[in-house]
Amino acid sequence: MFNINKQINKLYASAVVGQLSLSGAWVAILASRGFSLAQIGFAETIFHIVSVLFEIPSGVLADIFGRKKMLVVSCLAHIIADIVMVFSNNFTLVCVSIALNAINYNFSSGSGDALAYDSMKFVGKECLFEKYASNQLVIYRLCEGISTLLAGLSLALGYRISYATSVVFSLFQLAILAGLKEIRLGEEKVASGLLSEMFRLFRESIVFLLKEKKAVGLMFANSTVGALDILLLFFLQAKLPEAGIPRWLLGVALLFLQMGGVAGSKLVLRIPHAKNRTVFIVSVLVIAAGIGLEHSGLYALMTLGGFVAALADDALQVRTNTMLQDMFPSEQRATLISMESFTFSMVMIVLSPLAGIFFTWW
Repeated sequence: MFNINKQINKLYASAVVGQLSLSGAWVAILASRGFSLAQIGFAETIFHIVSVLFEIPSGVLADIFGRKKMLVVSCLAHIIADIVMVFSNNFTLVCVSIALNAINYNFSSGSGDALAYDSMKFVGKECLFEKYASNQLVIYRLCEGISTLLAGLSLALGYRISYATSVVFSLFQLAILAGLKEIRLGEEKVASGLLSEMFRLFRESIVFLLKEKKAVGLMFANSTVGALDILLLFFLQAKLPEAGIPRWLLGVALLFLQMGGVAGSKLVLRIPHAKNRTVFIVSVLVIAAGIGLEHSGLYALMTLGGFVAALADDALQVRTNTMLQDMFPSEQRATLISMESFTFSMVMIVLSPLAGIFFTWW
């Protein structure tokens, strides 16, 4: 008999093990190795270029072969990426590792949420997805915060040991993923071959988006706000030391940034009747305030700016993710989630190099 609580708990456990590592403060690690902010911005651009190429195909493959299998592929890509980083001795290998991490992100981004929502729908409890989405963001922020809290330790141990520990965590994650149960809802359609099936799913997803203009608007709104927040937090890892923050306090400050996301993901659950447009406008204004604080040159105010930006981003993300899941057909769910991630990557491709130049200049 299918146990929804065990299924969801395994997804939570997979998220925890997959995100905890000594390499969480990767921007600070690259900066300590002598790479410039412009190079770091370029590496982030590589990440999103690869994401553009693999994001939608990964979602289609998840809908065809199963979401659990693609989560396993994601974990394997993560392991290979960390091994490459351990042996990287130049910027080219760093970019290769970043590209593999993009594939890891691609194959997990749509699969996890799709499996969770359809598992809940299978037992008639899809109304719980908003809480699940909130909890996943809390896990993400806490794990990122703990990982960055260890930034000083990571810098002291060196990047090789830091990334090697991530490989060990990923092996534990593989064991957890093996215990998941695949859930398939909707009518299964068999095409004449893999490419035909992929094309069918892609075509049907495009038709869905053309009809559901509201879904497209939600995707772009969430992607734009998320990109602004992610870039601010990334570059704070390198800018806070330049602003004079003590090395021992860096990890604490980076953990505080992530706590903003925890606060935002829980706050939005307490205002279920707030209009979506209001949530979006307030989120944009709060992130704009965060940008101003981050460019004050005072590390205390810069940290506060990152906190409020993360709060606004996660509040909006929980709201939009839940709305989109309710709109997406089950048989195309992973594909459509991947299309949302695709829009995020397109926004990041444009903003990442500009942000690298901007933060170097300002």
